[in-house]
Amino acid sequence: MNQSERVELEKWIELAWDKAIELGLNPFPTHFEVVPDHIIYELGAYGLPARFSHWTFGRDYHRQKTSYEYGLSRIYEIVFNTNPTEAFLLESNSLISHKLVVAHVLGHSDFFRNNLYFEQTDRQMVEKVRLHAERIRGYEAELGTMEVEDFVDRALTIEQHFDPSVHLDQTDTDAEIKKSHSEYEDLWRLGQEQGSESMMKKDASRKLPSRPHTDLLRFIAEYARDMRDWQRDVLQIVREEMIYFYPQMRTKIMNEGWASYWHEKILSELPLSSDEHLEFRRMHASVLSAGSRMSMNPYHVGYQILKDIERRWNGELNSEDSEEDWRGEKVTYSGASGLEKIFEVRRSESDVSFLRKYLTARLVRNLDLYTYHLEEENGELRWVVTDTDWRHVRDALVDGMTNMGVPVVWVEDGDYQRRGELFLRHAHDGKDLDADYTSRTLRAIESLWGRPVHLETVVNGEKVMISCTDNQLSQVAV
Repeated sequence: MNQSERVELEKWIELAWDKAIELGLNPFPTHFEVVPDHIIYELGAYGLPARFSHWTFGRDYHRQKTSYEYGLSRIYEIVFNTNPTEAFLLESNSLISHKLVVAHVLGHSDFFRNNLYFEQTDRQMVEKVRLHAERIRGYEAELGTMEVEDFVDRALTIEQHFDPSVHLDQTDTDAEIKKSHSEYEDLWRLGQEQGSESMMKKDASRKLPSRPHTDLLRFIAEYARDMRDWQRDVLQIVREEMIYFYPQMRTKIMNEGWASYWHEKILSELPLSSDEHLEFRRMHASVLSAGSRMSMNPYHVGYQILKDIERRWNGELNSEDSEEDWRGEKVTYSGASGLEKIFEVRRSESDVSFLRKYLTARLVRNLDLYTYHLEEENGELRWVVTDTDWRHVRDALVDGMTNMGVPVVWVEDGDYQRRGELFLRHAHDGKDLDADYTSRTLRAIESLWGRPVHLETVVNGEKVMISCTDNQLSQVAV
């Protein structure tokens, strides 16, 4: 980008900001920086600038870079949920690309600031991540890179098993964990010194945790008996960074749809040359492409649902529009214009509720959504459409996004059979656990916990207990 283009881009940023405010958006102050391609792909792989190093981030970087070089995908920007919002633009992009991306980023920033799932976000996480990385580098310098990286491997294996409700509303579960910790910390320490069996008999009425919960990361960090302080710190670092990412994972479709809706609206109302307008429309169509038959483009789906909400609440109804909402109750379109309604939706919904409430039969057909499964025929595997009924498709999408698609695992007992072993229970929802996932995860948990781990689940309709002892798995019916 030459100097004249930089000057024009700076002017455009001011124009786009003023137009966004005029149209009703309320973004954080936003800082834009144009950076080389490799910086964009590094930021995309690491998720945050200056994050701790790990081989998985390097792997993701090379995947993204290779995909870009072969023309399979392209990142136009990286934007971080901070105050002020930090956005990075790809240096090799054209000026009109930058103009579209600026408007897109302002949509994201407005979403970050106003969606209720982002309310508890630590807006200074970029600075905290730098401190996290410094601490981990210090551990590597003291203990050796291999030992620390091996532990981080295991921590990242269970990184999505934390309790988001603790982040959002500080539930009773959080209070119970704190209460249990104060009661059991001395008990376990004394048990190691004086003989745990007698201490456990004396306190047989106590249970850890006092009630089941799903914050496995936190539980292990606080209660693994033989874990060293630096290891507890690494687990807490992983958990804290996952809490930062959680709202973004929970609102991916809405967030991208919202940003796409507003980049179109902003650019449509600002002065573009005829050539720029044609290029903008081409890029907009590319961003909102339907995607492959086996994957869903969140930009496309989110944008189309928002446009459909706006249409219906503006009174532009047709024979395909149902008179009932997702609960079977009569839809009330009065009281809000289409624009007011999508602002209301932006404020209060996550992807799960967004799809459940607003993915209609008409949209499922127009978006060509369906469920499918893998089937073997004549020795070959092929994907086969299972169902096109809009309710079944909607429910399948919602089901796959519940708990971000991660199996729900309850921490039931941290002193199972009075041996200090860990008992977990899988909330079986009709889908059996993936065997590779179960094997990898249980081995990581046993290594972190320092004692055998037992998981109750359902396999092929039968309740079983899968145990991991000395890195070996066994299974028995229960």
